[in-house]
Amino acid sequence: MSLLVVGSLGLDTVVTPFDRVENALGGSAVYISLAASYFSGPVYLVGVVGDDFPKEYTKMLENHNVDLEGLQVVEGGKTFRWSGKYHYDLNVRDTLFTELNVFESFDPVIPERFRKSRFVCLGNIDPVLQIKVLDQMTDPQFVVCDTMNYWIEGKRDELLKLLKRVNVLIINDSEARLLANEPNLIKAAKQIRELGPEFLIIKKGEHGALLFAEDTIFSAPAYPLEMIYDPTGAGDTFAGGFVGYLHKTRDLSSENMKKAVVYGSALASFCVEKFSTKGLEELNYLRVHDRYREFFNLSKFDE
Repeated sequence: MSLLVVGSLGLDTVVTPFDRVENALGGSAVYISLAASYFSGPVYLVGVVGDDFPKEYTKMLENHNVDLEGLQVVEGGKTFRWSGKYHYDLNVRDTLFTELNVFESFDPVIPERFRKSRFVCLGNIDPVLQIKVLDQMTDPQFVVCDTMNYWIEGKRDELLKLLKRVNVLIINDSEARLLANEPNLIKAAKQIRELGPEFLIIKKGEHGALLFAEDTIFSAPAYPLEMIYDPTGAGDTFAGGFVGYLHKTRDLSSENMKKAVVYGSALASFCVEKFSTKGLEELNYLRVHDRYREFFNLSKFDE
């Protein structure tokens, strides 16, 4: 039983109050796959890059047991590029430029041996493409999906069709309010779950994450870090840790979902400690589990 990840791969230029990096590895598929790889593998990745995509990045992903048969390399094309500048409040950033390049015409083709994957994680791409991915799958058991304001506003009808086919939707608090047209997150969550997803996770940045299920509302804290260097990719890393743990355990109960949320938060806390994917590249399962235990102790108390 395999895990399929579909999303973007990119080269990021990131500026924070602490430093600057250029042409660093980025993209939703990258962060999701790396985080998930610490629980089980191989992780099947589908995405697109140009022939300018550095070989060192490809090698690093392969070394983390990420299967790249589904990675399209466009000869003569340029890889998706994005640049952002973060303020001292790292929740606030300005996009300096976005160059879609080969990603603009991305048409996800799922290799034959990937199509039987029972777990699917759809990174933040056009819902039309997310539906196309699911149409190519044989019988996915568990589908996790991410989206954003741009698609909620611009492709709402397509997104609503997609949501009927996913098990978990992961969005942030502003996206939840926009999707439900409801300022109260509890009411918004109920409305969104009525659109299809059995489980809803609302990310709240430095305030942690909320899990909503039939009879469950679970709040996971954020890890208290003294220094956050680069928030880029934290949400995708969360999704990767979440689905990776569920793929490893094969337990889709509400109680195990809570553990998966904490494991996702643990991976995201490693991600933001360094620029790009550097905080994720040299981990191991024991380090991840140790931080999971630290999260557990953060919210544990005696009656």
